[in-house]
Amino acid sequence: MRGPKTARVNGIEIAYDEAGDGPLVVLVMGTGSPGRVWHAHQQPALVKAGYRVVTFDNRGIVPSSECVEGFTHDDMVADTAALIEHLGGGPALVAGTSLGARITQELALARPDVVKAAAMIATYGRNTPLQQAISAGERALYDNKITLPADYEAAITAHLNLSPHTLDDDRAAKDWLDVIGFSPQTVTAGVRAQLGLHDREADRLSAYRGISRPALVIGFADDRTLPPKLAREVAEAIPGARYELVEKAGHFGYLEQPAEVNRLLLDFFATHR
Repeated sequence: MRGPKTARVNGIEIAYDEAGDGPLVVLVMGTGSPGRVWHAHQQPALVKAGYRVVTFDNRGIVPSSECVEGFTHDDMVADTAALIEHLGGGPALVAGTSLGARITQELALARPDVVKAAAMIATYGRNTPLQQAISAGERALYDNKITLPADYEAAITAHLNLSPHTLDDDRAAKDWLDVIGFSPQTVTAGVRAQLGLHDREADRLSAYRGISRPALVIGFADDRTLPPKLAREVAEAIPGARYELVEKAGHFGYLEQPAEVNRLLLDFFATHR
């Protein structure tokens, strides 16, 4: 582990962590979460398999630049490309989840020169009415300075992001509620700027026919936040993409079923390292 660093790229500061040696892997996190979430399961597995693994905090997530005035998907794609160039050792193997997956597929389309292969986890290429309604509600809570009771917020987070198979086990549900309550996702001004992206997302499925890099798309069977049909649509749009469905997993499937997600990533990356 080489520890936390800061890169001045694309006109802002990006905080990142680097561990391991070997082919470069860059992991892109989703809305409102720091890059260290990858450290629970994916980073250690990839380091053990002989990769140089970089995780980072997207713009909007402190200590990276918050950019509270707002930004676009293109800005976040450019951030990721510039970070890969800053790191050297590219093109990189890139994986992202949720918003991070959307950034990853847009990166593979716009900057194939910095992407060796791309893995998209719990991804989407278009909005749905339910997505739009949830995102609008999250923005409204922040804009109206409404704070949900901590226990209720943890319960809603668990319900939206975990599989019923997990929540049907009372002990497992209690453990997850404790974990979520211990490290709640705080909506800062920077996170609010990230949430603003969801109001401007276009249907990009037809554009993804132009992605030329090898691609893996992973959907989670019990994902309420981004149902697996959305991930499958992305896989069907990308020429030659491989699609895998992970059972008994919700939107947090990379944390909920880490062994299976790691197996899929390691198998895919080994083919393209």
